Amino acid sequence: MFFLRAILVLLLLSPLAAREGLAATQKRKSQAVQRLSAPVVEVMVIQTSSLYNRNSARSVGSSSTTWFGPRSGGIRYDARMIQAAKIAESRAKKKSVRRCWRYVKEALVEAKVVHSYPQTANAKQAAAELISRHGFRQLPVRDPFKAPIGSVLVYGGPGAGHVEIRTTRGFVSDFESPTPSKRPLIGVFVKPS
Repeated sequence: MFFLRAILVLLLLSPLAAREGLAATQKRKSQAVQRLSAPVVEVMVIQTSSLYNRNSARSVGSSSTTWFGPRSGGIRYDARMIQAAKIAESRAKKKSVRRCWRYVKEALVEAKVVHSYPQTANAKQAAAELISRHGFRQLPVRDPFKAPIGSVLVYGGPGAGHVEIRTTRGFVSDFESPTPSKRPLIGVFVKPS
């Protein structure tokens, strides 16, 4: 590539050699070759000015939480979801009876978090139904241990999936466990207050 550029420069400078002296032409050629052999460095200076002013900054109030999302001022959700977690804890078995979604549905209905009994059969379908029919919202939480108390965790994977409620001691559905399900997490859901 360098060689082609040098030949191009020589061809362009040849007519100048007839008009000017040979010494001037040689000087221009050497300058052109130096420019072509030097590494090309483009420096781009971006000047930005921030709109943040530490002196006038204030925290987001509870009235703005709906605009900025649940993490802006702490997670706010229906207090009845904590009651649903307590109901589910009181009914939980020591081992799974493979009816996780049924136990969670019953706890949500009894705590009056949902107005009607959810209709989906499989646990992994709970996410879509909770959002579309019951007004739940998905939180941007990917770690089940960081889910708020009373939130509904929906898992996918093979078969029917799994659903559980986060409690102070761990997770509960048809059984109680200190650790979350090992299935892939679809999402963490709460009903906004």
